[in-house]
Amino acid sequence: MVRAWWKECVVYQVYPRSFRDSDGDGVGDIRGITEKLGYLQNLGIDVIWLSPVYQSPNDDNGYDISDYQAILGEFGTMEDFDELLEQAHQHDIKIMMDLVVNHTSDEHRWFIEAKSSKDNPYRDFYIWKQGKDGQPPTNWGAAFGGSAWEYDESTDEYYLHLFSKKQPDLNWENPRLRKAVQEMMTFWLDKGVDGFRMDVINFISKDQSFPDGEVNDTGYGDGSPYYMNGPRIHEFLHEVNQNVLSKYDLITVGEMPGVNVEQAKLYTGEDRDELQMVFHFEHVDVGNGKFGKWTPQPWKLTDLKAIFSKWQNGLEEDGWNSLYWSNHDQPRAISRFGNDSEAYRVVSGKMLATCLHLLKGTPYIYQGEEMGMTNVEFQSIDDYRDIETLNAFNDFTEKGLLTEEEIRKGIHERGRDNARTPVQWSAEPHGGFTTGEPWISVNPNYKTINAEQAMLDPDSIFHYYKKLIQLRKEHPVIVYGNYQLILENDEHIYAYIREFNGEKLVAICNFSEENRTFELPEAIQFNSEKLLISNYEVNVDENVQSFELKPYEARVYQLY
Repeated sequence: MVRAWWKECVVYQVYPRSFRDSDGDGVGDIRGITEKLGYLQNLGIDVIWLSPVYQSPNDDNGYDISDYQAILGEFGTMEDFDELLEQAHQHDIKIMMDLVVNHTSDEHRWFIEAKSSKDNPYRDFYIWKQGKDGQPPTNWGAAFGGSAWEYDESTDEYYLHLFSKKQPDLNWENPRLRKAVQEMMTFWLDKGVDGFRMDVINFISKDQSFPDGEVNDTGYGDGSPYYMNGPRIHEFLHEVNQNVLSKYDLITVGEMPGVNVEQAKLYTGEDRDELQMVFHFEHVDVGNGKFGKWTPQPWKLTDLKAIFSKWQNGLEEDGWNSLYWSNHDQPRAISRFGNDSEAYRVVSGKMLATCLHLLKGTPYIYQGEEMGMTNVEFQSIDDYRDIETLNAFNDFTEKGLLTEEEIRKGIHERGRDNARTPVQWSAEPHGGFTTGEPWISVNPNYKTINAEQAMLDPDSIFHYYKKLIQLRKEHPVIVYGNYQLILENDEHIYAYIREFNGEKLVAICNFSEENRTFELPEAIQFNSEKLLISNYEVNVDENVQSFELKPYEARVYQLY
């Protein structure tokens, strides 16, 4: 196993629009991030994953980019970005940019040119097709609802958009497009950024025969077999690596819906020269129902353990795991996998942190996770801002597939705006996020759940995260140790062993709100004085081969 700084680091995702507003306009900005670098350094993180700050009309909150080499005015200026980068490096924090190159905004100069005529030099920067019998070229559905094709009357052709119609897909078959993307990446790396998180990067290679997909419950065809992990994906990523990434000391992670372990080995293998990590979605899809996340069902811990164990074991010898519970597209971790009630929010938040950060891989913290932020339930659909959420509400109710009550339940449990409410810095109005009116309402629980309170309380989730991050720096076994699941069939306790260079530890996590008896196999021996961390007070004299775990209790012991 080759050691590397990006394996040993802890990444913190900043979603700028909701992080900190420095000028009172209600929108988070780059200076707001710079103001909080001391807070992040105190937490102990090593890398900021910065969600898009590029010029954008914000159809999808910045993931629709109209200029890759300009900063969105709401967020500040390029000078503000340069100051953030310089200050972050002075705080020993690296910056990983979000790279969105499966698609652009329809307001990007390339697309404006491409749309102007079939003969324009930028036409084949995008994917254009003739319709069939007055219908789109294929039956594919878009991720945000409706057809994945939009008709352009002026040129009598359709363009592909796997997401919003304002997010036309780029044509990676075109070498001129690939060269332009690589030049843009080089622009940012020469500025001094330290890596890229690549948005839906396994979508960039499409099956050029563009077949129809199998029709699903939405009435559209599933095109994913023809654009996820497509025929030239490894060629394209290898080219990017050779021409750009390999020339710098970077951290890279690819967001890859639908990726499996065997494919991940090809993307992240040390001799593959593509990427370092992937984000898969298997664990955040547990409990999906008929209409995916919009119809959530109860989930089983054994399913979650099986998914984590498959990835831990599958990338044991080659490749590397990224570890996360939540991000800007997922609900809050405590509400999703723990218990956000007043009684158990703190202990379950600490338990989830323990479970994730003791696994093998690079852990990612989403902003607010370290203070125990929770899902929000707005009273009106008009209070939501996310295009995916609003489209889903309209599509499912208008087609009679779900009642308003049913889709609102799905939105509350799994919608993306759960992660996008402003960070709760204090008990001041709007959680101290802004002195103006926030672009989206703050979760009403900000008066009791906020960073100021968490930092003052030595027993808070914030200080627990600090301990976990410090343990990672002190114990190489947490980074590089192999993984062994124990109690595989237990529906309440997730326990596993890590071992590296003679050091061995066990992580034990109770995922239930009841006391559970834990029995360690007799072949494994440890003593109670070797407790590294727990979210409860633990009696060091108790029998550590068999003991009772309190609700959502977590313990990590060193083994003999």
